[in-house]
Amino acid sequence: MLIQNAVNARGEAVELYLSGGTIQAVGRGLAALAGPDEPVLDAGGLTVLLPAAFVDDLHTTHWRTPGFEYKEDVETGSRAAAAGGYTFVNLMPNTKPVCSSAAQAAMVEEEAERAGLCSANQTVSITKDFDGVTLDHLKTLPETVRFVTEDGHGVQDASVMAKAFAICHQRGITIMSHAEDMEISPWDYRLAEDLETLRNCWLSEYYQTRLHMCHVSTRGALEAVRIAKLRGAPVTCEVTPHHLWFTNDVCDYRVNPPIRTADDVAALIEGIKDGTVDAIATDHAPHSEEDKAKGAAGMVGSETAFGVCYTKLCRGEGLPLELLSILMSERPAQILGLNKGRLEPGWTPTWCWWTWNTPTRWTAKNCIPNPKTAPTTGPNCTAGSAPPSRAAS
Repeated sequence: MLIQNAVNARGEAVELYLSGGTIQAVGRGLAALAGPDEPVLDAGGLTVLLPAAFVDDLHTTHWRTPGFEYKEDVETGSRAAAAGGYTFVNLMPNTKPVCSSAAQAAMVEEEAERAGLCSANQTVSITKDFDGVTLDHLKTLPETVRFVTEDGHGVQDASVMAKAFAICHQRGITIMSHAEDMEISPWDYRLAEDLETLRNCWLSEYYQTRLHMCHVSTRGALEAVRIAKLRGAPVTCEVTPHHLWFTNDVCDYRVNPPIRTADDVAALIEGIKDGTVDAIATDHAPHSEEDKAKGAAGMVGSETAFGVCYTKLCRGEGLPLELLSILMSERPAQILGLNKGRLEPGWTPTWCWWTWNTPTRWTAKNCIPNPKTAPTTGPNCTAGSAPPSRAAS
């Protein structure tokens, strides 16, 4: 397959030649490489060719399968991801039953492949069934399961978490941390996130266990990650589009962690610019309207993530588009150990066409998931995607 008349993230005209499931060549004048029967795609010069976004939330994509399909299922989750330019998503284990086994993880991943729109990595719980205590299942996880998390509340007992770090170091497993001290969060959610971030970064340094901090949202938590990295801890972190876009003086929509202050937003942007932040991930978390009315935390984000980040960071903060592509494609893929996220020879070809300067106001009405849990004060974005392609992979 030959792609012609495209533009890359640096604003350069580019062609790609794909064959055998990999990118074979990137440059100009590649027509001679394509055989007479190979397809040729013309990008029209009006779109930008970027690596498709990866890890619809390095931390959290909630497809709610099994057990909560009335909120979202694999099919609607896949369509929302594809609409936002995602070809690979990372799924959380807070399902019913909780995903605590490789067999259940494989079932969800296989269902995603049958849906045919994007691939998935299904994480497994740190403690069995989220009981906060039992870790034996971690000792027998196969090589196919390399990421565990206690999404939604974190492991509260420090002794249990220390043992989990020790086991995961021995097994080569990465811990993905939702940082929240639940004894403190009812009265001070900032302190709850900051303290648990400090604890887990220290455990990562002590055991040299790979740790990925999910949805970092405060200045204090980001500073803890920054210090841990300087001390040699194998820590990475992500921030979410909604924690970059909203501030708590204009949006009180319930998410976990909550929408923060303008100072926190400034700190996250500083962290992106100085390299402390490794990735941007969505925390896509749909609910039914009834559950949301009862106080369920979460909002959809797969479809809006790139447009929000391009508008906020590239147009608003002068961030190079190439760096945004790294934050949303290359680095997430690296953290998950995928040979994807770059448009270079030898890499798995996944890409997305993006159009610019077309204002779109996002609200619940134009989101794909069945339960439409988006803020009424949705973002006005100036970038949109055509469906990503996995045809050559």
